[in-house]
Amino acid sequence: MGPDPLLPILDYFASINAFEAFFWLLIQNILQFVLCVGGGQLVVRLCPRKFVYAKPDPLSATEIRLSVLCVICNSLVALAGWYLWKHGIIVIRREAGLATLIDVVVLTMMMDFLMYVTHRIVHIPGIFEYVHQTHHRYERVRPLSLFVMSPMEVMGFGSLWLLVLIVYQASWAGIVLYLLLNAAFGALGHVGVEPFPWRWVKIPVLRDITTSTFHAQHHHDPNSNFGFYTDIWDGLLGSLNQSYESLFAEAARSKEIRS
Repeated sequence: MGPDPLLPILDYFASINAFEAFFWLLIQNILQFVLCVGGGQLVVRLCPRKFVYAKPDPLSATEIRLSVLCVICNSLVALAGWYLWKHGIIVIRREAGLATLIDVVVLTMMMDFLMYVTHRIVHIPGIFEYVHQTHHRYERVRPLSLFVMSPMEVMGFGSLWLLVLIVYQASWAGIVLYLLLNAAFGALGHVGVEPFPWRWVKIPVLRDITTSTFHAQHHHDPNSNFGFYTDIWDGLLGSLNQSYESLFAEAARSKEIRS
């Protein structure tokens, strides 16, 4: 097996200054924004009669401003990660292979648990109003809703991710794959339609993977469905909405739009 063609990218990032790093990280976050929102809109177009709730209200200027600010804040978090990596606080393994898959599983499960816990915390009255309320202004989600958050929330969840990278030394490939997976779950959770087949929640293992309906229901009922990638912690800690499966089946079976 020859040398990994992507490793020179790590060497390049190790050699540049903070302004150059921020430029490229901003480009990366803009591309992620375009892919998440564009991919989400494609899913909506492919499932025009499978809305979980009613269609969202017309897009507002506030949503656009917040999403732009979110992209900038995500880039600043990435810049902080670059700084920690360059100074040896975050260590990224350079090898790929089977260990990459292990890294993806470990990172996903660590973040699934930690984001569940912090998600519950930001719903506590007194914290909710300052951190998470902005994201919940919009009960009827659209793909852009993924990026409609307060800067404090963006920086908070970003710091959680950096903490995981400090604690766990993952491979570069594992990190990339996890970030792609994270973006896919984030986009799926905010499309507002249910693209999965109605039997999805009846299949062992698959039923524990969160769906569009799962997160749309959280926006509609903020006291339930706090998970991100799985509903395992919701099930264990009693926060899974009891009507989740029935709502999922109704949306997945192509019912007419409901108010």
